[in-house]
Amino acid sequence: MASLAVLAFASLATAQQIGTNTPEVHPSLPSQKCTLAGGCQTVNTSIVLDSQYRWLHNVGGYTSCQANGAFDPSICPDAVTCAQNCAVEGVDYSGYGIAVNGDAVTMNLFLNNNNVTTLASPRAYLLGEDGKKYEWFQLLNQEISYDVDVSQVPCGINGALYLSEMLQDGGLNNATNPAGAAYGTGYCDAQCPVTPFVVSDGTYEANLDSYGNCCSEMDLWEANSAATQLTPHPCDYNTSAPYLCSGDTCNTICDKAGCEYNPYRQGNPDYYGPGGTVDTTKPFTVVTQFVTSDNSTTGQLSEIRRLYVQNGTVIANAASKVSGLAPYDSLSDQYCTEQKAVFGDTSNTFAQEGGMAQFSRAIANGMVLVFSIWDDASGGMTWLDAYTGTGTNLGDKRGPCSIDSGNATMLQENYPNAQVVFSNIKSGEIGSTYGASAAARRTRSRIVRS
Repeated sequence: MASLAVLAFASLATAQQIGTNTPEVHPSLPSQKCTLAGGCQTVNTSIVLDSQYRWLHNVGGYTSCQANGAFDPSICPDAVTCAQNCAVEGVDYSGYGIAVNGDAVTMNLFLNNNNVTTLASPRAYLLGEDGKKYEWFQLLNQEISYDVDVSQVPCGINGALYLSEMLQDGGLNNATNPAGAAYGTGYCDAQCPVTPFVVSDGTYEANLDSYGNCCSEMDLWEANSAATQLTPHPCDYNTSAPYLCSGDTCNTICDKAGCEYNPYRQGNPDYYGPGGTVDTTKPFTVVTQFVTSDNSTTGQLSEIRRLYVQNGTVIANAASKVSGLAPYDSLSDQYCTEQKAVFGDTSNTFAQEGGMAQFSRAIANGMVLVFSIWDDASGGMTWLDAYTGTGTNLGDKRGPCSIDSGNATMLQENYPNAQVVFSNIKSGEIGSTYGASAAARRTRSRIVRS
């Protein structure tokens, strides 16, 4: 569900060549790699804005390569020439709603200038130490943790942190994409978005045929102060990501719905929220663990676990209290099958797209960490924090928010300072990133199913 908000300016798009008008300076955002034996070591990572938010213009000039969402045929007569003729510029990150302070990044939904509020809704990536490739996360039998402050994220807004099976170099190509990851190129996700540029047969080129740009996606964190969910989205392709789709294939190649774990939907309305077991008026740590069947980094993914740490206390994930469903507190093939059956889902697309086995391939290959904040002008974010369907059937209720709380106009008027803060990003061996004792790390509800 990690959608890109509609951009305010039609001339912004993904690009290849490097512009010379505005230098690109990546704000430093250090992260850490951890082991049980050696503790955590700092990695000199930084943050890079997605290329779709940048000015794309003709090389050596000032004419935008796109107008009203379409490429200028005088600049882009064909896909490869378009990539060669268009240049992408550097940016001032504060002008796109992004502020970095130490190991913390603040993502602002809106910009407020001269008493005028406009939509920013930025998307950015964690860039590796060399500044040329994205930081790479291969998390089989590993965990990732981060601190988050959602106190300024109201109903209807999604402050998201997720993993995408993008190319590590962003589709870097000396001829058609010398910009690459350093300029935030190469986005894809399980919703198969139609991006302005794609990688086709190894060449980064303009997407003149409107292909969907598909790849597996792990929604580590989709949340506001009222509701949260954790969702893997496998894609059933046997080639390297990204996969270009057209027609009906775009609706069947990836699990767009995913297999989600939302504590509220699972019968725990008081677990997450202001004053809840996880109190969203204060920052807390989120830990996600990718457990393999043989507890090795080469085994097959079998379970995705979640826990929290707040005020020095380790908080186990809420166990399901849904009638007819066992008290699961983690994601597994069995949970996904049983949950979808109990909630009356007509098809188990998670299983159809390969389930944990297929998603294991993406986790093993490596994924890119994505930061975003967005509102849902078309759907109001009701799938996250309000209700779907009639709101009366089992599984309809997703959170405590009203059905109209995600109205985009209202959000801009009433919450011009909406923001999410992510900090203290760590990854490594299970149990190594959040400072709990071995005993505390193992204290959780376990479900053994025959």
